[in-house]
Amino acid sequence: MQMYDSPTIYAHVEREASKNIEENERECFKDAIVSSRSLNKGFTETTTIRNAIPEIAACIIAATFHISVGFSMAYSAILIPHLEAADAELHATQEETSWIASVVVVCTPVGALMGGFLMEILGRLRTLQIGVIPCVAGWILIALSTNIPMLLVGRLLTGLSTALATSPAIVYITEVARPELRGSMISFGPTLASFGMVLSYVKGAYIHWRLVAWISIIYAVVPIILVELFVPESPVWLVSKGRTEDAKKSLEWLYKYEPKQGKVSAAEAQLTTIMKEKEIKLNEQRKSKHGGLSTKMRAFLKPTGWKPMTILFLFFFFQQFSGIYITLFYAVTWFQEVGAGVNEYLASILVGVTRFLCSMVNTWLLRRFRRRPLCIVSSLGMAACMTVSGYFTLLIRDGDRSGYWVPVLCLLLYVCTSMVGMLTIPWTMTAELFPTEIRGIAHSISYSIANMLMFAALQSYRSLQSFLGGSYAVQWFFAGISLGAVVFVWLLLPETHGKKLSEIEEYFQNNFLAVGAKSEARKQRARRRNKRKGPTALTQPLNPSHSKTMQNV
Repeated sequence: MQMYDSPTIYAHVEREASKNIEENERECFKDAIVSSRSLNKGFTETTTIRNAIPEIAACIIAATFHISVGFSMAYSAILIPHLEAADAELHATQEETSWIASVVVVCTPVGALMGGFLMEILGRLRTLQIGVIPCVAGWILIALSTNIPMLLVGRLLTGLSTALATSPAIVYITEVARPELRGSMISFGPTLASFGMVLSYVKGAYIHWRLVAWISIIYAVVPIILVELFVPESPVWLVSKGRTEDAKKSLEWLYKYEPKQGKVSAAEAQLTTIMKEKEIKLNEQRKSKHGGLSTKMRAFLKPTGWKPMTILFLFFFFQQFSGIYITLFYAVTWFQEVGAGVNEYLASILVGVTRFLCSMVNTWLLRRFRRRPLCIVSSLGMAACMTVSGYFTLLIRDGDRSGYWVPVLCLLLYVCTSMVGMLTIPWTMTAELFPTEIRGIAHSISYSIANMLMFAALQSYRSLQSFLGGSYAVQWFFAGISLGAVVFVWLLLPETHGKKLSEIEEYFQNNFLAVGAKSEARKQRARRRNKRKGPTALTQPLNPSHSKTMQNV
């Protein structure tokens, strides 16, 4: 048996322990930076409403432009019926109206890339304000339109603004809100977008579409005025630009109601934390510079790159072609073509109100339940609603109007069930599925893919009606896609609720199918435990008197 002297053993164990500690600290720092969890910690144990009032106010004001986003999305629903009417002052064909509905998402990827570029140069809030400019120009063009190309350009500009102004708002909220408030504040944006849809449907029911366009300018301009007057710039961005004094002033405004921790104010503690994390980020960037763009591109060929990208593509495909956004963009037209005989504008208002109320419940669902069950329940509910609605739509077409109210009820339930998972969860997974090295660019790519699929789905609505033979068949098509989504989620969608980013990355190293992933994970853990036991036995101290020292190491 080979003998080892004690100093050699101690040196070996100390090196291993030191190496493990360094690796753990590096991973902790990395996770903290990615999740932004450390930007608002350390200065108070509990959050009170009074302490957080400045943060909440800043986040809500930054998110108010989402109302205009909701307006842009729902506006096609109230505009298209007027353009397709026989006595329309500005007549459009069905092909032209499909472009009017879908063109708003074409520029979204471009707006997102422009927003990301401008955010780093000009700041979060200044980019948000610049993003309002194309929105105002677009609404003016729509209101003054004398032909269809003017309408299309107007819709294109409002779509560009949708991403250009909302991305900075989400980044700002992420950097400003403390951890226990961050999820609620981020979800406030989509809730305000749903509220904007309700406003658009309500105004469209009672006001001419040109006047609605003029009124929409108010919802775009007021947020930039409020931001200019009341909201300080993100201290994280200010520190990244070396503007430490401005960052301190911003933090003093955000945490002016926070009590001091000893002699140090909350603002000073936060400034120290942010500056430390800036230094860590710079060190990480310096280490990764040698790889450059080619390293990032190669990362997409790894299992942690192509697997999540493939899953997200399929996820968004099922989301878009299950009809979720088609029914929102064509709400009024949908009720007309179903033939239920109800006031289609009032019915569309009900759809908007339902979506708005469900968006508030959705935040609670995402915090409490796992992603896979939510998506399966959501897809099954959507399939059931569209199946029943299609059947009664067929009866109405054949002259039986006894169940004329059923398609309206089914669409409302369809909106509710879509909000449970399929409408919201794909967007939340665009960042968390990818490893740190490509998360930024992968998020942009998957976001662009989602919008291209949305454009294709909106464009296909009229063609699907002609090809399948009517509104009832389109609804059954949506039901079929929703059932396909159930199979997809069961087979491929990984569970990310409560998982660390490192755990998600490890999942893709070893799995692609979600079926059986748990048993494979147990095997991996068992193999790691066995692997750890081997070196431990080799480095066991031979002198019993040193056991306490070794345990401390």
